[in-house]
Amino acid sequence: MGECERHDGPVTTTDLDPETCYRAASSRDRRFDGMFYVGVTSTGIYCRPSCPARTPARRNMTFHPSAASAQTAGFRACKRCLPDAVPGSPAWDVAADLAGRSMRLIADGVVDREGVDGLAQRLGYTSRHLNRVLVSELGAGPAALARARRVQIARVLIETSDLGFADVAFAAGFSSVRQFNDTVREVYDATPSMLRARASTRSSSESTAGGVRLRVPVRTPFAGEALWNFLAGHAVEGVECVGSGWYARTVSLPHGHGTIHVELADAPTVGSIAFVPVRLRLSDLRDTSAALERVRRLLDADCDPVAVDAALGEDHTLGPLVAATPGLRVPGQVDGEETALRTVIGQQVSVAGARTVTARLVRERGVPVATDVAGLTHLFPSSAAIAQMRAEDLPMPRSRGNALIGLAHALATGAVRLDRAADRAGVHASLMALRGIGSWTADYVAMRALADPDVLLLGDVGVRNAWLALGRDMASLPAVSEGWSPWRSYALMHLWHTVIPRFVVPENPVHRPDEFVEQSKETS
Repeated sequence: MGECERHDGPVTTTDLDPETCYRAASSRDRRFDGMFYVGVTSTGIYCRPSCPARTPARRNMTFHPSAASAQTAGFRACKRCLPDAVPGSPAWDVAADLAGRSMRLIADGVVDREGVDGLAQRLGYTSRHLNRVLVSELGAGPAALARARRVQIARVLIETSDLGFADVAFAAGFSSVRQFNDTVREVYDATPSMLRARASTRSSSESTAGGVRLRVPVRTPFAGEALWNFLAGHAVEGVECVGSGWYARTVSLPHGHGTIHVELADAPTVGSIAFVPVRLRLSDLRDTSAALERVRRLLDADCDPVAVDAALGEDHTLGPLVAATPGLRVPGQVDGEETALRTVIGQQVSVAGARTVTARLVRERGVPVATDVAGLTHLFPSSAAIAQMRAEDLPMPRSRGNALIGLAHALATGAVRLDRAADRAGVHASLMALRGIGSWTADYVAMRALADPDVLLLGDVGVRNAWLALGRDMASLPAVSEGWSPWRSYALMHLWHTVIPRFVVPENPVHRPDEFVEQSKETS
């Protein structure tokens, strides 16, 4: 992680310069929300940098790299600015270091399911070393970070659903109702009943069917329409469906399965926070945290678009593209293994052809599920299921079929791991060692499945067509693209955006349930 930068740039480290942070907090600049937190010693609360309350005296302010760090130091969350309802630090995905990989797994609920020792084992370190690194980098150990995540999920469920408090406790990952009550009171200085009473609106009749409605915070600008267009153009029948401005899909989760539904629209305001409406329908409410984390991956929710656009906007060729579509995101994924398998299926064929082949595979090998969304009928086939197939039975050339089965076997046996703990360099090397997997596939998987922000597919047909259409010759691209680092994945999306056709919703699209139309409370 880098230094705590000047006032017009991001704060991206635990080595927070107090004077720089004080100036940022004094300006109430929303761009710093989630990048650090302000503890106020005179009141015992912690806030976002943009909290509208009167700025405290400098001597009464301390600065923390994470909400968990502030909570560990004894501060309670501000009731006015809700400091936990902000995007995460964009530094995690840029660095992809041990702290960042740990945070992704913690957000996915690994500590709740497997404990700190399980988290450390996944990462390949001792729990003592992991604790030391996280305290140094983020100001709190894995247990405290997981606790902060649980209480944030609990607040969202308290305020946006009619779930009973016992259901909220276990859905958020608490081991007991008593632990839930004590933690909520400690962090928010309020009981669960008080938090619910303060909520101005909340959804109704959601608790009986495992439904959860919430909003995911993203930094602005946010090019939601472009993200929707990409997802819609790649949607696979049975697993995904789309309508005007919305995208829905099935998802496999640690305790069962579910569906996610997101509303995607542009939020052009620079330096603020927007909220993406999300609805989850889960077979087991214990998967709430894991499902939410998958949605965040899909949306590239922790991106700092101001920093990305500022860097790419300086380029003579990319500048007009950035100005035309500010806040463009790199579409993420809800399952790394699915992304990798779909990437191999799509090798050397059109997007439409890949969708057709993948839909057939879903019908033949996917797990049928009952959902409340017409058109969502299956879970994507598991790696183990595809590994048992024969290449001659696949609707694709034999060589690609063998590559798909080989990858599925490597994923099923753990030879290649694409969970949130994966090391990017190690995954890339493991993929390249498999027969039939080339650099385009390995790089695409790194960008989509591992959230690598610095990937440029130099041999991609779409990139070539876009670059030539901009009046540039291909020989110049490698040298020019060096100046786009570490944001080459976003540069790639800007190039693709110029050649990807606008997706047209069919005249009779699959209709979403009526409850999707209802508005939800603006929260995290």
